[in-house]
Amino acid sequence: MPDAVELVKTIKRAALDAVNASKPVEVCFGKVTSASPLKILVEQKMTLGEAQLILCRNVTNYKTSITGGNIHNYYYTGSTTDLGKAPVSPSRVHAMGKIQVTVHNGLVVGDEVILLRQQGGQKYIVVDRIG
Repeated sequence: MPDAVELVKTIKRAALDAVNASKPVEVCFGKVTSASPLKILVEQKMTLGEAQLILCRNVTNYKTSITGGNIHNYYYTGSTTDLGKAPVSPSRVHAMGKIQVTVHNGLVVGDEVILLRQQGGQKYIVVDRIG
């Protein structure tokens, strides 16, 4: 029987080695060491450059459209530090409508990030910041 137990252990080891050799998807953590060009130090082992990184929208600057309602501009009398003054009537209403804004969400030096290594290990997807 001891030979059968050893055979099973050997088969399990071989199966695990085969899976690890294919480099399946893996979650990694890194820290931005340079913003331009982008460089991320992964788990204090290796530095990845822009060619190896795929950035999700969570970690890039991007433009988006928003719809704003009406904005009321009130004009106050007196100094700007005097909060007891009432607004001058009439207020002015400006319709905002749909406008485009830029969300400044790009990575900066010191940001800690979550990465997914693609199967095969050639590219890393930067999913989001930590914290």
